[in-house]
Amino acid sequence: MTLPFQEGSPADQYYKGRGAQVNPRNKYLKDEYAQEYAEGIDEWWQADVPTQIFEEHAKKLVNKVDSPDVGMWYSMNPYQGCEHGCIYCYARNSHQYWGLSAGLDFERKIIVKHNAPELLRKFLDNKNWVPKPISLSGNTDCYQPVERKMWLTRQLLEVALEYKQPVGIITKNSLVLRDRYLLQQLAQEKLVCVYLSVTTLQEELRQKMEPRTATAAQRLKVVKELSDLGIPVGVMTAPIIPGLNDHEIPRLLEMAAANGARFAGYTVVRLNDAVKIIFNDWLYKNFPDRADKVWHHIESMHDGHVNDSEFGRRMRGSGNIADIIKQQFRLHVKKNGLNQERFEFNTTAFRRPSSQLSLF
Repeated sequence: MTLPFQEGSPADQYYKGRGAQVNPRNKYLKDEYAQEYAEGIDEWWQADVPTQIFEEHAKKLVNKVDSPDVGMWYSMNPYQGCEHGCIYCYARNSHQYWGLSAGLDFERKIIVKHNAPELLRKFLDNKNWVPKPISLSGNTDCYQPVERKMWLTRQLLEVALEYKQPVGIITKNSLVLRDRYLLQQLAQEKLVCVYLSVTTLQEELRQKMEPRTATAAQRLKVVKELSDLGIPVGVMTAPIIPGLNDHEIPRLLEMAAANGARFAGYTVVRLNDAVKIIFNDWLYKNFPDRADKVWHHIESMHDGHVNDSEFGRRMRGSGNIADIIKQQFRLHVKKNGLNQERFEFNTTAFRRPSSQLSLF
């Protein structure tokens, strides 16, 4: 059974180049914009608008990650919202805290933290900081299109190198290669590990599901080039969506290993909060022939729901389909020689440039 469509496009209209096709209501707002009595309006379809950039003078950049199942200690995000438009993105919900929608607003209204490098320096200069890895893109992609203009991720990496602060990166964008030589310097001291998220090799599916990301072929080229430069690199085949990309696990891992990936991980799709509405609308508009099947498969992995908030289980799911995905992944990880080693960040090289200068 489908969910009722929220504010957004009629069935015969589609925002090309966008993932979300709706702007579901923000649960934190008392007032909302609504379209009613469409028969009395000559033209109620709203054309897509260019991406808007909003500047935030942030007070904080680095956040401690308390969730025990996400594989990171701390994270920093120079951008809120993401133009990549991945339809399943859990980060969409965070846009509601800004008074915006998790749907189209998340892709079209990007909030930029211009003072991010300054905030990172301030954080690392704190004498109470005990060095641990900090993840870039813990929420949104640090190499999304706006980074071409803002260069904030590049500046954060420069600060990390100056302080010898270990960082982890996950991205879907080939723009990461712009900073290849900076990453190579970090890698020489085991201060960086890069993951490429490779969700599907089906270009038609990628264009619908992750419309403004690099193609899978481009992402695999990035894996190879980073690997050739001696930069530790892995892939995240995430999320796995039964009925859409679960059959690709063997080939995805084979191609990743062939291009030099050393590590691999996965999660199953979970649709929390507003993402449930956004994904459901997208699914039934793009795959009406199998939407019911896909939706019920997702429910089967989360005990009859499409989301599970229990740590440890929410990322892997439960039930027969989740077990098959887990077995498939483990089998082909082993077959392709992935995850044979565990990458350990170097936290002993950390230094504060200001304290070095104080010696003279």
